[in-house]
Amino acid sequence: MYRLFTIIFLFIVSVTNAQDLTGIWRGHFRSNTGVDRYLNDDDRYKFEVQIAQHDKIFKAVTYSYKSTVFYGKADADGTFNQKSHKALLRELKIVEVRMLSGDACIMTCFLQYSKLGDDEFLEGTYTSMNTRDSSNCGKGTIFLHKVVNSDFYKEPFVEKREKEIAREENKKPEKKNVDPPVVKKTPPLATAKSKPETKPAITSPKTATGNRVAKNKAPQPRNKPIQKPALAKANTNSLVIQPTKRDSVKIEHKIAPVAVPPVLSNRKNELVKTITVNTNEVELNIYDDGAIDHDTVSVYVDNKLVVSHAMLTDKAIVVKLHMDDDNNYHEVVMVAENEGEIPPNTSLMVVKTGGKEYEVRIVSTEQKNATVVFKFEKN
Repeated sequence: MYRLFTIIFLFIVSVTNAQDLTGIWRGHFRSNTGVDRYLNDDDRYKFEVQIAQHDKIFKAVTYSYKSTVFYGKADADGTFNQKSHKALLRELKIVEVRMLSGDACIMTCFLQYSKLGDDEFLEGTYTSMNTRDSSNCGKGTIFLHKVVNSDFYKEPFVEKREKEIAREENKKPEKKNVDPPVVKKTPPLATAKSKPETKPAITSPKTATGNRVAKNKAPQPRNKPIQKPALAKANTNSLVIQPTKRDSVKIEHKIAPVAVPPVLSNRKNELVKTITVNTNEVELNIYDDGAIDHDTVSVYVDNKLVVSHAMLTDKAIVVKLHMDDDNNYHEVVMVAENEGEIPPNTSLMVVKTGGKEYEVRIVSTEQKNATVVFKFEKN
């Protein structure tokens, strides 16, 4: 019976810890890759996916849109692997379309799930097929971020699944009953320690008589050599004491040479990534990683403001760092001054150092900053 209970318990834990993609995911897709994608924004389309997941499979609806050039809605389905966190999303058929010219295409998306703090992401690649003649429509990249609200309306099948998940979550408080028996072991330890502590109170009559003697012989400071002689030295040998005070003041200035700005101390600072470099010059190129929706950011390096209220676009905001043995640590903090038209504030930091490039996806809000740490190590 005990083994049966543990098997059931482990099964419940594995189910409750399973990732569920149910909800609204919004971002963009674009048809080209590489450095050229930062030179223009002509190929960027907004993309919204609504998902209702049941076990490993899910039902979905996709919205693709770009101003007045194109709008399309498609039914979709997919699968999600809990171990690898990989998702396959397939558009099945287009149910609505408005476009100036050409043929509509449906996409097959290969996505990787990731989580950074409270933010969840799906990103990867796609291939596409022409709905008229099944010819190849090209391929590209996709980036999606889980959001609360839709740019359109929440599909009924998504709302239904969210309610089912909420009811399942409400059935979980029974697990808390397992912990209280462990707490009951602590009170005997506390009482055992408290008994010997009360015994030294026997010495209190001596201290009481000592106080009486001290009152009767107030002019004799020799009975308390620790207190009064120390005060006397403070007056007669002030030259010896003052230098130690001055030294302590200097140390305090060295510990905090730069005041922490309120926007860094009042918000949560979440570490996104730590990058170790072995070259002296590091260049950061910061772009908008979603649709250009007037996100603005400020950038701090070691608590110093280096970029103020800059708008994220497809043109890079450039920040340069110098690294050496004396400057072997830099902390770069991205602060969202607003969240644009499509929250949250998302950006892509391309780090160039020693002929190598690193991509860091950054999400910041008006409550949370994003931090990237750079360390210098010689080869």
